[in-house]
Amino acid sequence: MRPNLPNSITFFRILLIPVFMAFLLGNVPLMSDREDAVELGSVLAAITFGLAAVSDSVDGYLARRRKEVTVLGTFLDPLADKLLVSAALIALVQLQKLSAWVAMVIIAREFAVSGLRMVAAAEGVIIPASIWGKLKTVCQMAAIVIVILEPGWQVAGRRVSWLVVMAAVLVTVTSGIDYFVRARERLHLPAVPHASGEGVAEGAHEHDASRS
Repeated sequence: MRPNLPNSITFFRILLIPVFMAFLLGNVPLMSDREDAVELGSVLAAITFGLAAVSDSVDGYLARRRKEVTVLGTFLDPLADKLLVSAALIALVQLQKLSAWVAMVIIAREFAVSGLRMVAAAEGVIIPASIWGKLKTVCQMAAIVIVILEPGWQVAGRRVSWLVVMAAVLVTVTSGIDYFVRARERLHLPAVPHASGEGVAEGAHEHDASRS
C-alpha cells in the first residue's frame, strides 16, 4: 500500500536523524579544518533539527485535515519524535554539551509514558493529549537547538542554554506526572479490600494521544 502524505513526511523525519547526527558530530563533507567543521556542523545540525521539528507539526495537521489518520501513522509519529530527541540528547552528552542526568530524565520519561500507553491500549483506553504534553515537546525542541548553537547569552549570571534546559526538564517531569494521573483515572484499577466494584475504563480522542 502506498504511504499517504502525512506518513511520508514522518518517514522523512526519521531519515533526517542520521543526517542531523552527522552534522552535530562535525562530519561535514569537504572541510579539512576540524574546528570550522564543528562550527558549521552545529549550524547545519540546528537547521536540520528545526526542519524535523517543523515536520512533526505538519504531518499531524495534514493527517487531521485530509482525514488520513492511520494506525501506521499513529505508531510512527511518536516513535520518530522519540528517536529524534533521544539521538540529539545522547549526542549532546557525548559532546559534553549536556549533563547525562538531563538526558536520562527526559528519555526515562518517554519510555515510562510509552509503556503506560501500551498498557492503556491493551485495556482499550486512549489517553488524550494535554497542554503539558504539547508544551513538553516545544520546550525540548527549543532547548536542544539552543544547546547545539550555544549562543553564550546570560541572564542573572546563568547561561540562557542552562535556563532553557532546566525549564525543559521541569516541564518534562510535570507532563509525565500529569499523564500518569490522567491514566490512573481511565484505566482499570485493582480492587481495594473494602471495595466491591470494578473500575470503568473511559474512551477519549484518537490521533492527538500520541503527542503526550
